[in-house]
Amino acid sequence: MIPRTLLATAPVPGGDALRLFRRGDEYTIMLGGNELMSSRMSGSEEALAEMSCDRLRAAAAPHLLIGGYGMGFTLRAALARLGPDARVTVAELVPEIIDWARGPMAGLAAGCLDDPRVDLVLDDVGAVIGGAPRRFDAILLDVDNGPDGLTRAGNDRIYSPAGLARARAALRPGGILAIWSAGPDARFTRQLKDAGFIVDEAQVRARSTGKGGRHIIWFAHIP
Repeated sequence: MIPRTLLATAPVPGGDALRLFRRGDEYTIMLGGNELMSSRMSGSEEALAEMSCDRLRAAAAPHLLIGGYGMGFTLRAALARLGPDARVTVAELVPEIIDWARGPMAGLAAGCLDDPRVDLVLDDVGAVIGGAPRRFDAILLDVDNGPDGLTRAGNDRIYSPAGLARARAALRPGGILAIWSAGPDARFTRQLKDAGFIVDEAQVRARSTGKGGRHIIWFAHIP
């Protein structure tokens, strides 16, 4: 068996350190004992982008916000789906994640951060949302394993009633808030509806082959 090698670590403001591992051509990012993401499983992250873009076909030049970058699966899938006039803002809290994308995982990134449609912001996605009234056609969130602050306790406010109200205010008429989760959460579905969204909940597979675990994406539409 090929041994797993620790390549780098990165502090998370208000949370534990992230660790980047490589085994052969596979990369994994860990938080404590939790596997946050792996290069062998990209299907549901790609579906987050593809299914969001498919719901935005009426927007001629949509502006998307993606938080955070992760391993870039969502960003690359969005760029492949969007036209030349689209814009994508990527909010990433941990600068080392971007260093890894431009360094050891440059092959995986495939130049997506250098696409002229992309604007990279090194900031908390919650802060970006709060400072952007009616700016985005879609907000795509994959900053935890679900609607709770696993990576850092501060992320809880993104999914709180006040956080959902800020997200709704940051969306243009007809906009979509799309949230990735490792599993279902009926309580959070109710919170989205209570925040004034029309909610479409989709189950997707972890792997692009249609195999692997079942993950959840909430698509919360402004009526």
